[in-house]
Amino acid sequence: MHHEKICIAVDGEHIDGTFAVPRTGVPGVLFLHGWTGSQQGDLKRAKAIAELGCVCLTFDLRGHAATEAMRMSVTPRQNLHDAVAAYDALAGHPLVDRKSMAVIGSSYGAYLATILSSFRPVRWLSLRVPALYRDEHWALAKGQLDRLDLTTYRNSQVGPDDNRALAACSRFEGDVLAIESEHDDLVPHTTVANYVAAFRNARSLTYRVIEGADHALSEKEFREAYSTLLLGWFREMVLGARGSS
Repeated sequence: MHHEKICIAVDGEHIDGTFAVPRTGVPGVLFLHGWTGSQQGDLKRAKAIAELGCVCLTFDLRGHAATEAMRMSVTPRQNLHDAVAAYDALAGHPLVDRKSMAVIGSSYGAYLATILSSFRPVRWLSLRVPALYRDEHWALAKGQLDRLDLTTYRNSQVGPDDNRALAACSRFEGDVLAIESEHDDLVPHTTVANYVAAFRNARSLTYRVIEGADHALSEKEFREAYSTLLLGWFREMVLGARGSS
């Protein structure tokens, strides 16, 4: 925060005033949707967070929406490149403070979000039902991975030494929100627990479970519960950061 002195004209006289002006811009918030999803699912939440005084960016990963024809050939590595490019576009916005970047990911998008934090500065990281993939799948077509093998892997204990996403979590020093669905048939509790345990150096870690929810938040009440959790946490983070600046 810095101060600017001004002179205010009133009734032919002048009075002194002082503007208190933030030294930096506003937070930038990047949304990463899940596999088979699209930015459409994030638009409502992005609008709500933008109303807190943030610049939000939603986008479609390759293999989705207009590029759905690529779905069976696109790789996690390529989708990370998408995420990095989107991050750079957001960070380049003239209103955005590059030191106040947030990434909000769901499922596959949450997996990519953690890895993105290894390549670009991220202050706040929100992960809803974060999926996990073997490192050897990194350059393979995501749409052709063995579902049974993924289920086995996600039900096993995995640490930062064995997985690039969890390694990124162990190095992350910002604030984290981790959200689990109680009845998730794709991302079991073990996977979420692996993520939570990996955040050894996080400034803060908030972990919540949406009672009764499935992976896709198929019911309106589940989607509303997630929105409430996300918005409440983000409001706390943003207002807290502004209060300390």
